Amino acid sequence: MGFDSFLGNTAAVETLREMLRDDRMPGALLFTGPEGVGKKTLALMAAKASVCERLRDDFCGECARCRRAEEMITAASEDLARRGEMKEAARRLEGLVYFDLQLIAPFTRYILTEQIRLSRQVAYARPFELPRRFFIIDEAQAIHWQAVDLLLKVMEEPPETTTFILICPNAGELRPTIRSRCQRVPFSPVEEGLIAKLLAARSQLPEAERALVARLAGGSVGKALSLDINEYLARREPWLTFLDSVTVGLRAPGAGSSSGRRSAPDWQKLFDATRALGDDREHFEETLGIGQALLRDLLQTLAGGQSRVTHVDLAPRLKRWAQGLGFGGIEMLKGGLDQAYRQQVRNINQQLGLDALAIGLASKEIH
Repeated sequence: MGFDSFLGNTAAVETLREMLRDDRMPGALLFTGPEGVGKKTLALMAAKASVCERLRDDFCGECARCRRAEEMITAASEDLARRGEMKEAARRLEGLVYFDLQLIAPFTRYILTEQIRLSRQVAYARPFELPRRFFIIDEAQAIHWQAVDLLLKVMEEPPETTTFILICPNAGELRPTIRSRCQRVPFSPVEEGLIAKLLAARSQLPEAERALVARLAGGSVGKALSLDINEYLARREPWLTFLDSVTVGLRAPGAGSSSGRRSAPDWQKLFDATRALGDDREHFEETLGIGQALLRDLLQTLAGGQSRVTHVDLAPRLKRWAQGLGFGGIEMLKGGLDQAYRQQVRNINQQLGLDALAIGLASKEIH
């Protein structure tokens, strides 16, 4: 329990602990950084630490105020989820009540004007039960443009007993006047080693798969814990067949030759792979994301940076594919993936583009 249980971003934790020790919690904080690194979690921890009866720069989780803060967090989260599921948009704001510790997030696409108006009204009143009130605005970039001025007004004259914590991956998405009134707390990706230790403690995955998940997470604890590795591997498999097929039969350039040639691939196997990649339109963007990750690994491998590849379980195959494609083939692969990204919003048969890319790669000479 307490800040010691928070994973990574020790600088952000220490910044908050210093504020608590010095009793100088500002009227507005801005938590920025990648998704899934614990920005909302740490905001909730800071709120509990600010009201804890026993500790000055941490929270015990056991005193009456800590328990009451946890009850408020649970109630606010359940209320957000319930309102978000309502089909009638007009009913989402009915009976909206804010606690001393309140989560504010988009019900659908936006954080609505009425949500911010209510927070402004409550902010200037004394806290009902706790010594300090916290409004934690998740996905602050989603605040409706008509509500931004309302938030700005309360931030210009912040109440002594209220703190707003805005959570936003990219601070540039917020209006400069909002940013200028917040004390920024930056977050970084969580170290891969810490994520690997967390997975070892919480999952039953074999060590090799844990290493892959830790690398795929890209510093995001949330992604590491939510990633279905079996589903990912199944979606990745057609890419492996694709790359095996377009680099099959490579004869590396000899000392006296300027190029190497491949024998003809198994075209049926190759086109089965492109069909598998293009068939699932609902998840096609995720499929392309896997292709892009493999593309980056090929570049790293060809440039001698194999220790930095994402798909650590594919090291020998990555080396073979990279040698087979060369920089020219990797550039062609990148062009094909970029085109697929551009075309996915249109009603286009993606398999045809992948087929053409496969033919081009399988027919290319190695230079």
